[in-house]
Amino acid sequence: MTEEKSRYRIEPPLAGTEIETLLGSLDRQRATFAWKAGGLDAQALSATVGASAITLGGLLKHLAGVEDMKFAWQLKRQDPGAPWNSVDWHNDPDWDWRTAADDSPEDLYRLWFDAVGRSRQRLAAALEEGGLELLLPPIDDEVGSLRRLLIDLIEEYARHVGHADLIRESLDGLVGEDPPADVSWPGPSRQGTGESGGPQH
Repeated sequence: MTEEKSRYRIEPPLAGTEIETLLGSLDRQRATFAWKAGGLDAQALSATVGASAITLGGLLKHLAGVEDMKFAWQLKRQDPGAPWNSVDWHNDPDWDWRTAADDSPEDLYRLWFDAVGRSRQRLAAALEEGGLELLLPPIDDEVGSLRRLLIDLIEEYARHVGHADLIRESLDGLVGEDPPADVSWPGPSRQGTGESGGPQH
């Protein structure tokens, strides 16, 4: 790998702080997901592999919801906003997966892109407020930290990136584990450009 390529590789620092390492890992998972799910039409976003009902469109919608629920509701008990606040999750727990096929590729990409953007802002504010030790509102009388929330989200992405990897390979043969430095995604500003990625569609 050339020095130029390694400079823009999307990954955590080799010897960074705890916050830099966690955020770098999360951003790598998001970028890999954007690469595996990006640039597809409605038919491809609805494709499945084997007996699994998981689709890339479903993953986009599900992960958008995870981003908003974790960084709005779980972090601060704030309204996660539409469409999540109008769903009867008790009677329709798979609503995000079930309805993804009804949405256009443009809407699905934008939904995820915007959710990640909101998460980045909310996370920055939370880190400024209390760092990784910031305690979240209790769930079933148990109190977790911002550190644990980040670990849970990294785990969520890692699991679903594996799903996306298999589906995308079945569609067009795209394989690999390192997202290209120019992958289009809602990431931080690129070094030296001042520009952020956008959604692929």
